Amino acid sequence: MTQTRPVHIHFDDLDAMGLLHNSRYSLLVERAISAYWVELGWNFDPAVSRFEDVFLAVREFKITYSAPIAGAGEVLVEFWLDKMGRTSGVYGFRILSADRSTTHAEGYRVNVNLDPATLRPAPFTAETRAAAEPLLRAPSLA
Repeated sequence: MTQTRPVHIHFDDLDAMGLLHNSRYSLLVERAISAYWVELGWNFDPAVSRFEDVFLAVREFKITYSAPIAGAGEVLVEFWLDKMGRTSGVYGFRILSADRSTTHAEGYRVNVNLDPATLRPAPFTAETRAAAEPLLRAPSLA
């Protein structure tokens, strides 16, 4: 199921032309996905997080820019999980105008769950899998 979170663009996110700098699009995605997990009790601090899986790294990030974002303000980030493997998950996303009339960018992001002691990929816990399940898109029948 797709989730959507509003994300605010600040003046310092803009380039010299007043457009959202290309490097900031990944930050918008990060803020939206993090907000979803924080709402469920996830925290960067393992001592207070509801989830054991708190040490995640972005392995891959692909984005296609379609229409620039001009000026500060609010946009929407729509995201879902295309796949959740043993140690990694593939998020799809779209960055939309606040009124949903424009798709500014879209792409995917691969997160890997890491063992904090070894920095090697580690299997997701059952609790994380259960919390992620609502984000999973149904496979297409095409």
